[in-house]
Amino acid sequence: MSAPFGPKRGRRRAVAWGLVVAAALSVVAVAVARESLDGAVDATAAYHDVDKAIAAGYTFRLPELNGNTCVTEPGAGGMGVHMVNPDLLDSTIDATKPEAMVYEPQRNGGLKLGAVEYVVFKSAWLGTEPPSLFGREFALIPEPNRFGLPAFYALHAWIWKVNPAGLLSMWNPRVTCENAS
Repeated sequence: MSAPFGPKRGRRRAVAWGLVVAAALSVVAVAVARESLDGAVDATAAYHDVDKAIAAGYTFRLPELNGNTCVTEPGAGGMGVHMVNPDLLDSTIDATKPEAMVYEPQRNGGLKLGAVEYVVFKSAWLGTEPPSLFGREFALIPEPNRFGLPAFYALHAWIWKVNPAGLLSMWNPRVTCENAS
């Protein structure tokens, strides 16, 4: 029988408190990230209408080197069609001003907003570490790449389509380009 206040009980209590503190910090981090995501949601809600996105400057449909404008990755999923606002391609990161809207082609020929993407070219980034947003570091897309672009940092946020791979994952297994024209 163990003593009620022995070393094992002390370690268990310390571990329990550690878990409580870690959970509390996680909740705070999620709340901060969610607040920023809410800003992105509010700022991009109008862009479900592609014409409104175009009117706001999202005019460039980013092609891959092979000419495809709907981006997929076998085994990982898809992204979709990237409508980029060239005026936002600078050295700043603003949760309410993503550089691209990412749409999934629909059977009726339309586009359905699924994600937003934040992009900054590596040469323009002034930080010593990769940029981060929503508690996540951007992925470095080196040169050469499928778009023929200089090296850039990118972060997708699937705020308009559920992504089983994760809210901030690059690829969404539920996105397909089968309806792309």
